[in-house]
Amino acid sequence: MARPPSYKVRSAASDIGAQLRVWRKLRGLTAQQLAERAGISRATIQRVESGDGAVNFLTILRVAQVLGVLDALVLATDPYETDFGRARADQSLPERVRQ
Repeated sequence: MARPPSYKVRSAASDIGAQLRVWRKLRGLTAQQLAERAGISRATIQRVESGDGAVNFLTILRVAQVLGVLDALVLATDPYETDFGRARADQSLPERVRQ
């Protein structure tokens, strides 16, 4: 059984949803237009924008792509774009990392 997300994770989901809503508005799109372009329902857009953590990850990526922020999202998670990642770049990664 999965444990419920922490406050920090729920807060991040809410912030990301709100930021995607702002991107949609900056692009001059209605929720319906964004839904059609992303191939999802308007209700799902509302869930994304409200920070619903149960929204499928690929759905978030599709919305980000339509809004033109997918590349920035990918770059934001690139470990080699951080000081820590660059400092560790010369070290080999383990074959398998246990979770």
